[in-house]
Amino acid sequence: MNDVDVSKQIEQMVRFIKQEAQEKANEISVSAEEEFNIEKLQIVEAEKKKIRQEFERKHKQVEVRKKIEYSMQLNASRIKVLQAQDDLVASMKDAASKELLNVGHHSFFHHHNYDRLMKALVVQSLLRLKEPAVLLRCREEDIAVVEDVLSSAVEEYARKTNVHEPEVIIDMVHLPPPPSSHHAHGPSCSGGIVMASRDGKIVIENTLDARLDVVFRKKLPEIRRRLFGQVAA
Repeated sequence: MNDVDVSKQIEQMVRFIKQEAQEKANEISVSAEEEFNIEKLQIVEAEKKKIRQEFERKHKQVEVRKKIEYSMQLNASRIKVLQAQDDLVASMKDAASKELLNVGHHSFFHHHNYDRLMKALVVQSLLRLKEPAVLLRCREEDIAVVEDVLSSAVEEYARKTNVHEPEVIIDMVHLPPPPSSHHAHGPSCSGGIVMASRDGKIVIENTLDARLDVVFRKKLPEIRRRLFGQVAA
């Protein structure tokens, strides 16, 4: 083989090596680009996931705040409604308390009815106490009424219970007078009596004010139902 043939063969080998190197370089370049694109896609997807998670977190926070604000507004509205209902009920009781003043008023028109009421209150108090001797307290302006009905009330009690007539002592300490503009904030009593055993251990408060309180508490659910509709248990 002469020099020319050797040179050609060497050139062919060099071209082959260069071609093979170029192809290998191309493969490496393509592979690197594919890996780069894959990694870039993974990074993009990871960032998208973070953004979605952050969005969901903030969205939940907004929803929670909305629910809290709605709940607070709803509670505030309920409180206002309940307060308005309580105010209306209280005004009804105040109106009823003022009507009691007419019951205990010593006018000619009311006198007979009040006498019968006072007698019934005395009899009822005696039946609840069932004591042989009691102390009776009333307003100063009701002393005459009590003295008028006391004898017949004691007789009625004795007849109903088949016992001896009890001793009833009218207390020299009186119940407060009816409410007036002069004593608007002081103790007051619209009428009725308070009866106690002689030792003071048992006390029956049978004033008109006390009876109104009892009736009002007992009838309060019905009052609310009639005024405001169905009342939850």
